[in-house]
Amino acid sequence: MTGTQEGESSSSAAPRTRMAAKARRELVLAAATRSFARTGYAGTSTDAIAREAQVSQPYVIRIFGSKQELFLATYDRAADTVHDSFAAIVDDPAFDGSREADCSRLGSVYSDLLRDRDLALVLLHGFAAADNTAICTRAREGLGRLNSLLLEAGLPADRARDVIAHGMLLTVLMAVRAPGDPSIPQGLLDLVTRVLPDPHQPDGDQAGPNAGPSTDAPAQHTTHS
Repeated sequence: MTGTQEGESSSSAAPRTRMAAKARRELVLAAATRSFARTGYAGTSTDAIAREAQVSQPYVIRIFGSKQELFLATYDRAADTVHDSFAAIVDDPAFDGSREADCSRLGSVYSDLLRDRDLALVLLHGFAAADNTAICTRAREGLGRLNSLLLEAGLPADRARDVIAHGMLLTVLMAVRAPGDPSIPQGLLDLVTRVLPDPHQPDGDQAGPNAGPSTDAPAQHTTHS
């Protein structure tokens, strides 16, 4: 009887341990997203991420191995969010890539995603850190994977290009807090009005379940590890 109880306890402990490990990894990734969004790849140290996650720096390294690998995992998390959100739309049997209304759904879902401003900034920091070969390769792969998804969904090549280009413009506008700011220059307001149906919608700091702290501070330029 005792042996059976011990066996059951041991087998049930393993899933709990795995779930706890997965939750801890996600905790660090969420903290890394906020940290990298604020100060970029070069300006963020694993010490800063550990403090944000309220864990030790050696623990961060034990999970991810290095700052580069942690950034790649953080970037993948953001890029996968975009890819999976698009995939959920184009996988709808009723989706038709030749219809303007269906393509507009892609723009709408991306606008919603960018309400989490940290996501937009992590993507931009990935492009900005492209002098790092590994990060450059990952950013290229992400863009290529997204384009392939759209083409396979039946979008003409020109329309797939325009969807991605429109998304890049949205990312930049959200990163510079243009939507929702009535004090922006008229020329920029005209652009926002053409890109977003409601140029005064709340920006990323005011919406989105994963939105992190304010990112007003400029990116640091000192490289940390």
